[in-house]
Amino acid sequence: MTDPADIPTDATELTPECLTAVLRDAGRDVVVESVAATPIGSGQMAGSFRLDLTYRGATELPPRMVAKLATGPKAQREFGSGAFRNEVRFYRNLASTVRVPVPRCHASAVSESGSEFLLLLDDLAPAEQGDQIAGCTVAQARAVAVAAAGLHGPRWSDETLLHEPGLALPTDADRELMESVLAPMTSSFRDRFADRLTAPESALLDWLEATAGEWLVAPIEHFALLHGDLRVDNVMFGPDDTATVIDWQTITPGQPLRDIAFLLSTSLTIEDRRAAEQGLLADYHAALLEHGVTGYALEDCRRDYATSLIQAPLIIVFGCGAAQPTERGDRMFLTMLARSAAAVHDLLPDALA
Repeated sequence: MTDPADIPTDATELTPECLTAVLRDAGRDVVVESVAATPIGSGQMAGSFRLDLTYRGATELPPRMVAKLATGPKAQREFGSGAFRNEVRFYRNLASTVRVPVPRCHASAVSESGSEFLLLLDDLAPAEQGDQIAGCTVAQARAVAVAAAGLHGPRWSDETLLHEPGLALPTDADRELMESVLAPMTSSFRDRFADRLTAPESALLDWLEATAGEWLVAPIEHFALLHGDLRVDNVMFGPDDTATVIDWQTITPGQPLRDIAFLLSTSLTIEDRRAAEQGLLADYHAALLEHGVTGYALEDCRRDYATSLIQAPLIIVFGCGAAQPTERGDRMFLTMLARSAAAVHDLLPDALA
């Protein structure tokens, strides 16, 4: 299914006929007889719906799935098209090559433009989505960091990763493009939250604007596949705090510690991060070694973590600019910014001087 007219952009279009077609296109010999869709989550770019399904005859497919699709006006969907293609690409081509826990994908569809897509995924209930504003526990952060090692380790410095369409290390042209949009986006962020920014947070934005371009193209010794937005809002936690990572729209190759820096500096409270940070890095590093990574010392991991902390304000500014404004979104971005500023102050004190 690649015709935009065949791919739903609204829950009302998730009909038995549509779902039968996409499942059959994925090689599933099945007929969906009925479907009930219930919205779940609060995705910033795409919509997710829990589907209660009945089938004609016996099937191994589950009676409940989650459908993820591009929703909203066409212009909004066009803006997110690259991210939508990324997520479909991850489930189709990359998920089987790494060891990070992800939902099983039963079927997918994407238009040539990327403005329309559909994923049919396992429903992970009773697992619950993390809360970025409240933050996670140290045990939950450890579970996500160890899971991320299962993403990074299997494709550690794997040159074939760069042969995947849409995946390449940043170039000088990427730097120029990023710098051209970063300045106005940072200015817009400042204007939007002018009455709520503290001095350390304002200094963090200054540092971001001054150094992000150079950081983006700085030579790196190691690269892997990154999630790109690894925070607890993008993780489902089981009753025993097991972690399943979702929302694969921002995948990119890069320095692996960017994911870990973003996770720990924005998803833990400042107090918990300060108390547990070094132990969590040691646990992540040990998990990397279990996935076959060699020649990478814990001291290297800690160094790369500190120099990757700029990932947080970068994603915060771009994420805020791309998302539709909401009260929760505003609180989330400001909470993350405050935590990030504290982390940079603690580990890179000269950056905010």
